[in-house]
Amino acid sequence: MLDHYRTAVYAKDVDAFIELYDEDARVFDLWGRWLYRGSAEWRKPAAEWFGSLGTERSSPEFHDVQIDFGDGVAAVHAFVTYKGLSAEGKELRSMDNRITWVLRKNSEGAWKIVHEHTSAPADFETGKVTLRR
Repeated sequence: MLDHYRTAVYAKDVDAFIELYDEDARVFDLWGRWLYRGSAEWRKPAAEWFGSLGTERSSPEFHDVQIDFGDGVAAVHAFVTYKGLSAEGKELRSMDNRITWVLRKNSEGAWKIVHEHTSAPADFETGKVTLRR
């Protein structure tokens, strides 16, 4: 799942990205809205994100990955660094998030994200979000 996510984001491939999610997935994203309901609703912000990159690429790197498996379900917890790369591959910027996925194996045996939650710590006094670990 991590490799498929990384590949889809780097390629700016909206179809491959959305294919990772169950059609009824609930996404609590760090940006914009409290909740996206379903992969169809999640497609628009994904397309906007990829489209906003122009010739740049986003290269996610996962750190401190922990995976817990159950019977047909799994929880994935990690830190993810999103690196903004120029068309030549030069790092332009980066930001860190916390990410949690709940995965479920569907009837075809494929793992799908049924819940995603991304976050970053916020300073209690200022409300400012910290995007660097």
